[in-house]
Amino acid sequence: MELLVAVDGSEEANEALAYATDIADATSASITVAYAVDPAIYDLGGEGPISSLSDADRRLVMEDIADTEARGLEVLDDAAAFAAELGREVATELLYGDPVVAISDFAESEGFDTIVVGHRGRSERTERLLGSVAKGLVERTTVTVIVVR
Repeated sequence: MELLVAVDGSEEANEALAYATDIADATSASITVAYAVDPAIYDLGGEGPISSLSDADRRLVMEDIADTEARGLEVLDDAAAFAAELGREVATELLYGDPVVAISDFAESEGFDTIVVGHRGRSERTERLLGSVAKGLVERTTVTVIVVR
């Protein structure tokens, strides 16, 4: 069994990775951790949910590809270190493009059995503004998706 864990550096992503390590321990599965570089948009605004369109305008910034790649590699390194603390070695993969499309396409083309992803539980309004990777994966991919909350 091959598991793909989508990460973004959040606590929810760590919870998804911890869940995947439990599955891997029980089934002798391998784990690949993936981060999708999407240089067009990056939210730097803080921990709380976006409450209005003007708040979204202040929080969404453009980033160049080098900065986005560096952040992605850092997120992957942190995830690999977290998995090592849990006693698992993982492969890492830096993908490019919209996270829903990039993760879904990678999982399908590489033959993963399951995608494991965390969910932040944002409000419906925030989800309309920013979207939800977990929801997008469930709707788009043909691979089984486990959403950890």
